[in-house]
Amino acid sequence: MPIKIPGQLPALSILDNENIFVMSEDRAANQEIRPMQVAILNLMPNKIETEVQILRMLSNTPLQINIEFVRIHKNVSKNTPKEHLENFYCLFDDIKHKQYDGLIITGAPLALLDYKDVSYWDKICEVFDWADKNVTSTMFSCWAAHAALYHYYGLNRHLRDKKLFGVYTHVPLDSKEELTRGFDEHFNVPHSRYGYINKSDYESIEDISILAQSPDAGVYLAASKNKRQVYLIGHPEYDASTLHEEFLRDCKKDSSTTIPENYYKDNDMHNDPVGSWRSHGSLLYTNWLNYYVYQMTPYQLDADHMTSTVKKKVN
Repeated sequence: MPIKIPGQLPALSILDNENIFVMSEDRAANQEIRPMQVAILNLMPNKIETEVQILRMLSNTPLQINIEFVRIHKNVSKNTPKEHLENFYCLFDDIKHKQYDGLIITGAPLALLDYKDVSYWDKICEVFDWADKNVTSTMFSCWAAHAALYHYYGLNRHLRDKKLFGVYTHVPLDSKEELTRGFDEHFNVPHSRYGYINKSDYESIEDISILAQSPDAGVYLAASKNKRQVYLIGHPEYDASTLHEEFLRDCKKDSSTTIPENYYKDNDMHNDPVGSWRSHGSLLYTNWLNYYVYQMTPYQLDADHMTSTVKKKVN
């Protein structure tokens, strides 16, 4: 079954050309099933690029999924046309009366800002609290994962002197864990971040399980034991060229920028990047939709089945 997205969304034609099964709203209206309702709160500046990447990950499933894009505010975007935002995005304030089967909150380029200095920090905290009561399972990605762990449990991130930038090998920690079912014993994930949270800090929270980690990149994947929160510290949704494009942008700002590790063939920036993580990324999102969303959600969405799940750490 496909994911259902607006008929004029640019991602529709891009994914269709890749032979990925997507369905317009008009066609989906004739389907007599209860689709999964998944919201994507897109915090990235280039929203169209991020839309395509995430929708590509969500498309490899037998479930029909209704996608709804959400933004925090009406601020003008430097990287996404105003018309695109007005046509395809809802404001959080306009959908917070609803319940969803799944929610994805993307990363954001806020690596060096203190949380309290983020212009929409109060609003994102409101989203976190709303999701805890109105969403069956939420996937927090990269910056959003660190921000949510700080909001829920007081786990503060640390900042590296040098950005973690490249593709790193990871291992799953529990062969019976559904979210990592089918993962190879070693798998690759792209990273581009300064922030990290120590493994011991994760382990101090009884309700959280670490599911995958890397000797170089640290904790990659963690989840609440009741499957309501997934913390994803990396970018399995990235295209093969994404780190290359970021590297070129960084070089314009700083000519001493080093190349992404383990990314170009033979570690030579003149060679093509090697996209070695896409099958893992697709499987991760498929497992989340199946085991953490579809099999956990009721047929009829309502507030009664949503219960507060986060037990905030007492300092």
